[in-house]
Amino acid sequence: MHQFVNLTLIGITTGAVYAAVAMGLVLIWRATRTVNFAQGAMATFSTYVAVTLIDRNVSYWLALLAAIVTGLIIGTLTERLLMRPIANTNPLNPVIIAIGMLIVLEAVSGMIWGAKYREFPSNFSVTGIKVGTSRIALSAFDIYVMVAVLVLMVALLILFRWTSLGLKMRAAAFSPEIARLLGVRVGRMLTLGWALAVGMASVAGVLAAPNVLLYPNNMDGVNVFAFTAAILGGLDSPVGALVGGLGMGFVVSYVGGYLGSSLETIGGLIVLLIVLSFRPQGIFAASAARRV
Repeated sequence: MHQFVNLTLIGITTGAVYAAVAMGLVLIWRATRTVNFAQGAMATFSTYVAVTLIDRNVSYWLALLAAIVTGLIIGTLTERLLMRPIANTNPLNPVIIAIGMLIVLEAVSGMIWGAKYREFPSNFSVTGIKVGTSRIALSAFDIYVMVAVLVLMVALLILFRWTSLGLKMRAAAFSPEIARLLGVRVGRMLTLGWALAVGMASVAGVLAAPNVLLYPNNMDGVNVFAFTAAILGGLDSPVGALVGGLGMGFVVSYVGGYLGSSLETIGGLIVLLIVLSFRPQGIFAASAARRV
């Protein structure tokens, strides 16, 4: 029973990180109709900026802010310099560009900071909370991660459901021609979508780093499970990203704890196949065509 409780808690905290990355994927999909396969590498680069500042005695919160700003800049430059010139071309072109960005950013991170594993300091204790005479697999840092992910989800919901800015971003993504006729600055909305999505990914990178360690491709595995989580929940749904992330966290934790870590990826794939067999659009996706 103690093992089951610990695996459940690990699943929640791990799933929260997957959910944070998945929400970035949801944001960029809703804002630009693009899947950003380079999101993990972008998050890692921003996280390296944060840890560099922490090494120079900058506070954790200022370093987190610097990571977010770095993500905003990377997202803006990516849209302006790489994605905008290939707009209205073959739909595969953005995917190829994103994969290229993944390779380049991981290489640049290795060139600047080296390829060795390094720890990322946390502003909260990573030691499990003591209950009675034993400790459980839940720390103050884990609680901080879960609260941060909930805040991100609420912020996404508010942005897309109850703000005019979110409506403009959706309109620019779904029907840019009509949006332009209605006075929407489509280019600006797409740039903002990329900037916010990579900024959110940077937060996820900082949240993940204390548990997965930091190295140039440390987010690759996280990005795979997060993408799976986003697909499971429905690529349009922030709530789906949270539920899908937690679901993947449970799968990875239980499979790794009871069957071995080598089967974690297979377990995630099986869950994905089962869900998509019955609901291909994802659990929380609208079954009818959506209107802007």
